[in-house]
Amino acid sequence: MSDTPTRTGGKSGALSAKSAKSGAMPSKAIKPGGVPTKAASSDERFAADVGRLVRLGRAKRGMTRRQLAKGSGISERYLAQIECGQGNPSVIVLKAIAEAFEVAVGDLLPRTNGRNAELDGVIDLLGRAPSRELADIATMVKRRLGEHRALERAQRIALVGLRGAGKSTLGQMLAHEIDCPFVELNRVIEQEYGASVPMLIEMSGVNTFRRYERACLERVIAEHDAVVIATAGGIVANPQTYALLLEQTHTVWIQASPEEHMRRVIEQGDFRPMAENREAMADLLAILEARRADYGRAEASLDTAGETVAKSFAKLLRIVASYRQMRPAAPEGRPR
Repeated sequence: MSDTPTRTGGKSGALSAKSAKSGAMPSKAIKPGGVPTKAASSDERFAADVGRLVRLGRAKRGMTRRQLAKGSGISERYLAQIECGQGNPSVIVLKAIAEAFEVAVGDLLPRTNGRNAELDGVIDLLGRAPSRELADIATMVKRRLGEHRALERAQRIALVGLRGAGKSTLGQMLAHEIDCPFVELNRVIEQEYGASVPMLIEMSGVNTFRRYERACLERVIAEHDAVVIATAGGIVANPQTYALLLEQTHTVWIQASPEEHMRRVIEQGDFRPMAENREAMADLLAILEARRADYGRAEASLDTAGETVAKSFAKLLRIVASYRQMRPAAPEGRPR
C-alpha cells in the first residue's frame, strides 16, 4: 500500500509537491557534525502542531479517521502520518481536510497570535488610555456586555456536555419544574430530516448533520423566549453554532466522570463516536479533552459524578435560579 496522500476520484496532479505525492518528509537541513539546524527543529514543531490541530479537530467532531478519510479523500494512512507530525501535507491536502471539517484552512495552522484585528485594536486603545481610567472602562464594558447578553438570552437554558452526563434527564425535570417547554435538539433534527440521527449521518455525513443542527437551533431560539434545550455533545464542533448557543441561551455544562459517561452511553445503546473502535475509553477521553475548553465557556457547570439524580437536580435548580428568578431548590427529600 502506498503512503501517497490520495484524493478519491481526484486527479493525480492535484498534489504538486513531490514530497507530498510520495508521502516522504523533506530532508532536514543538517549542520556540519550531523546536528539538525534550528530551522529543521522549528519545522518539526510546526508539523507536530498541524497534526495536533487535525487530531483535535477530528476528536471534537467525534469523527473516526475513516470518516475523515471518506470526507476529505485523503487516505487513512496518510492522515495518521499527518496527525503524528510526519506527513508534510501540502496546502491542497490541508484544504481537503478543512473542507471535511467545514472550517477555514487557517484553522488548521498553528497561531502565533490568537487575537483578531478587532481585539488588537481594542487592546491598542486601552494601552493609550490613562491608567486612572482603566477601572471605570472595565466596569462600563462589563455592564454593557451583561446587558446585551441578558437581553439576548432571555430565559432560555441550554445544557451542554458529552452524552451520558444526564442532560436529557435533568433537562426534562427542569422544564417541568419551571413550566416551560423541553427541547432535545436531536429530536428536532430528526423531525426535520425525517430519519434518525444515526441514519442522517450514515446517509448524508456529519457535516450535513451539523447544518441541520444549526438551522434547528435557530428555529428553537426564534420560537421560544423560555425553553430548556438539551444539545448534542458535539455541538461545539461548529464554532458558529456554539457561539449562537452561548449568545442566545444560559448554558450549563453537565459533567460526569469518564467511567460514568461510558457506562451511561453503553446503557443507552448509543455508541456512535466509538463505533468500530476497540479503544473506546481512550477515544472518549480524547473527545472530552478536545472539547473541554469549549464546554468550559458555558455560563456554569454541574458535576454529576457520584451524585443521585435528585441531588444533581437540586444543584441545577440553584444554578438557574438567577436566570429565572426562581426560588432555590428545596432540600433533598422535602416535597415542593
